[in-house]
Amino acid sequence: MAVIVYFSRKYENFVNGEIVYLEKGNTEFLAEKLHQKIQGEIMEIVPKKSYPIEYQEMIEVAKSEREKELRPEYFPIDESVLNNSQEIFLGFPNWDGSFPRIIAHFLENHDFSEQIIYPFCTHEGSAFGRSLFELKNICPNSTIKKGLPYRGSRLSRVDIAIENWLVQYKLNGGIKYGKK
Repeated sequence: MAVIVYFSRKYENFVNGEIVYLEKGNTEFLAEKLHQKIQGEIMEIVPKKSYPIEYQEMIEVAKSEREKELRPEYFPIDESVLNNSQEIFLGFPNWDGSFPRIIAHFLENHDFSEQIIYPFCTHEGSAFGRSLFELKNICPNSTIKKGLPYRGSRLSRVDIAIENWLVQYKLNGGIKYGKK
């Protein structure tokens, strides 16, 4: 069984060149759409200390976390689900050119050796940035599959992109997923 693990941030976000308020973070929206396709478990990485509501303030926090190599704490998630899943779909927003440091902390706290990771991210023009290189460095014994970077401003049309992304694994004997 596959599991979807993601970190997302609602509130003020940069979308289509403007700061807008989101009731649901873009990565959460994408994770839920993906969950509709593959079923399985879905788990959110929730920070113990909330990120700022204001976009500019959040940007400063994200840059500071990266520069100082911080590892934000998060609430525990069900380890048994992660350990019993061969395929991990890992979702995150692209912050400052890579995944947020809370994702780095999550990856460093778990051994994903011999597991397959399917990364997906939301962004506004920078796609994965350097996150796939960082992912491979943190999880050198995992198989990292081709990921799905998707613009948050285009999420209303994400269903076809998800289908196209997933079909390559179904055709190659990879994950099995059902349509709803």
